Amino acid sequence: MGGYQGHSKVAPGEIAIGVIIGRASEYFDFFVYGIASVLVFPQVFFPFLPPLDGMLMAFVLFSFAFIARPFGTSIFMAIQRRWGRSVKLTAALFLLGTATAGIAFVPNYNSLGTHAIVLLAIFRVVQGVATGGAWDGLPSLLALNAPEDKRGWYSMIGQLGAPIGFLLAGGLFLYLRSTLNADDFLDWGWRYPFYVAFAINVVALFARLRLVVTDEYTRLLEEGELKPVGTLVMFKGQGYNIFLGAFASLASYALFHLVTIFPLSWLSLQSTQSVNSILTAEIFGGFLGIVGTILSGWLADKLGRRNTLGTLACLIGIFALCTPWLLEGGPGGQDAFIIIGFFLLGLSYGQAAGTVTANFTRQFRYTGAALTSDFAWLVGAAFAPLVALSLSSHFGVVAVSGYLLSGVVCTLIALRINRALETRAD
Repeated sequence: MGGYQGHSKVAPGEIAIGVIIGRASEYFDFFVYGIASVLVFPQVFFPFLPPLDGMLMAFVLFSFAFIARPFGTSIFMAIQRRWGRSVKLTAALFLLGTATAGIAFVPNYNSLGTHAIVLLAIFRVVQGVATGGAWDGLPSLLALNAPEDKRGWYSMIGQLGAPIGFLLAGGLFLYLRSTLNADDFLDWGWRYPFYVAFAINVVALFARLRLVVTDEYTRLLEEGELKPVGTLVMFKGQGYNIFLGAFASLASYALFHLVTIFPLSWLSLQSTQSVNSILTAEIFGGFLGIVGTILSGWLADKLGRRNTLGTLACLIGIFALCTPWLLEGGPGGQDAFIIIGFFLLGLSYGQAAGTVTANFTRQFRYTGAALTSDFAWLVGAAFAPLVALSLSSHFGVVAVSGYLLSGVVCTLIALRINRALETRAD
């Protein structure tokens, strides 16, 4: 740490801005797709299926990006080793923006048949590959430059991109649904957020390139040994930390889509509230998510990041037990589920990225942090909307409680193992 703080030009605030802009753009892309999986894709691409089955099929395609992310990380780490960070980041964000905008041009099923579904699936896979490749190392650099007693605070900064990205995506869909009739929205209105995503990616690209291609940040990354290593080398060296990190944050990642995408799907199918009312509650929840994320930084510096994550996992477990009562409690209970869930998500997800990745040696931290994030999304969030909607439709929302509780148990076990490994190392 001393070598970093001794740099007169180190500016954690400047790095933080790049981190927030970059992450918000990626989350905007994914939330646009996630919301469209509920409000658009069942009718546009699966009109031949009943509403529930169409939504489940849309969630199958939703998972493809998370499956593809680790492969994207591996491919683009190789690109970086050969051609450098700027080439990698430019290619990844261009690919991400192109895939997202490309979805806006896919004809509906009635025009193109099964080929429309295939095109949507291909673009979704490309989104995942590109997101894996968009890792820039800025969160790790930020953590290494953070003061010893402020690491929890700086760890949460990149996580702010999640509620910000959701607010932008949710607000845009709410506006379109409020101003367009149903036919226009399903015909062309839903495509507009995907165009916007491309523009946001261009802005994010320049914001991040302005940092990562400078001599100063190149020197900082190299001094911190934040270099891309091969995936096989990574797994042989400290692969256990990747999976430990993924499961240590499982409760947070499982909760992620259970309070953002799942309520929108389940409640719209149940017709207990209008879609616009649900989106409004989620947008309010998104603001509380920002508050919770910021508070997580303060709590982590007071209690320790691991203790914070463990405590929040227990609170998520209590929240899981209340899920049936809230979701079956009418509009008031449903809104409470969304709002409380968003606040808990901010508190827990705010520290989900840095708790175990700090265990990586500097040699492996750059690639290790990226792959840990990839696998955390894969095991925790990729299938959450699909599993939760399927379970709730067959067994009731009490099954969603069990699903979320399983994530809590995995988190507590992984944190306990992590503590034991640290004790043994000492």
